[in-house]
Amino acid sequence: MARLSSAPGEAASVALALVNSLHRGSTGATDDLLTPAEVTGWLRSRSLFQRAEPALGERDVWRLGQLRAAVRELFLACAEGRAADAGALHTVNLAAAGTPGAPSVEWSPEGPVRTWTTVSPGTFEEALATVAADAIDVVCGHRAPTVRRCEAHGCLRLFFREHARRRWCSTTCGDRVRAARHYRLQQHQVRSSG
Repeated sequence: MARLSSAPGEAASVALALVNSLHRGSTGATDDLLTPAEVTGWLRSRSLFQRAEPALGERDVWRLGQLRAAVRELFLACAEGRAADAGALHTVNLAAAGTPGAPSVEWSPEGPVRTWTTVSPGTFEEALATVAADAIDVVCGHRAPTVRRCEAHGCLRLFFREHARRRWCSTTCGDRVRAARHYRLQQHQVRSSG
């Protein structure tokens, strides 16, 4: 399957790009971050290492996967107008604490609230902290109301809705939905005329 174009907002949000590294492929869910080499390449492509790059291991792959799931939960909570899962909040806050002056998020009855912590950073911790801090900026900032789930059947990606009529993360998904609708209409017409 051809690589999907970036969803609206990925260029501005490394957290959204991380969430969308798990997407629908030709055979179902496709994870772009299954190996230490893939994770290293992904982090490098987004300039997330500010120091010498460490050798990553399977535990680091797992940790980034856990952060991705937690960020996805926070973004979906925004998109669905509900409170985020406490475990996801804990995971994001723990990752965000990996850099000095790190933000933290709490979910009050009125919605997400940003607070600040201070912890010493590490190289991989700093990369995780950058992603987590961006996720907190999204859910606590002006972009929170724009977080949307792609409406294409089977698509796993999220995006920032930049236009009122946008419903899909990419033209690929929009084309797929329109083609399926056209096919259903044609099938209905064939059955009706027969």
